Amino acid sequence: MKTQPIVTSPYITVRSSRIHHKGVFARTDIPKKTKIIEYVGEKISKKEAERRADVVIERAKSDKNHGAVYIFDLNKRWDIDGNVPYNTAKYINHSCEPNCEIHDLYGRIWIVALRDIPKGEELSYDYGYDYESYEDHPCLCGTEVCVGYIVAKKHRARIRRKKSPKSVNNV
Repeated sequence: MKTQPIVTSPYITVRSSRIHHKGVFARTDIPKKTKIIEYVGEKISKKEAERRADVVIERAKSDKNHGAVYIFDLNKRWDIDGNVPYNTAKYINHSCEPNCEIHDLYGRIWIVALRDIPKGEELSYDYGYDYESYEDHPCLCGTEVCVGYIVAKKHRARIRRKKSPKSVNNV
């Protein structure tokens, strides 16, 4: 089997993160709209992605060191399993106030700077998780707009309403 080279970028470095174990940090100032790094891995079917995610989730129930699922939705038919040693981008954490976003460029997933990112800042993007199982994904980004869960921006107001105490008029 052919060995894959480690995919990295001159813009980044991986180190400990306050958000979640490891994180990706700007090695240099990164200008807005820069294609920073490609999210790479094994292209797998949706069915295989579900099977692999279930294995990781089951293992995490008994071993808290094994809980990260690095499967990225590519399209209706395919996903990318980024849990490979050559994928540095898998260490980019979620934030409710991200400084990066995802661009799908002809079936290749790129992490792109949303704004100028200063040297030393941790890179992040919105993972865009669905509402249905949001409680399974606590968020530790610590931003002012964080609702406490890794969930797409479009669902955050709904979670805020659910978390806030009901007023006397709504009882």
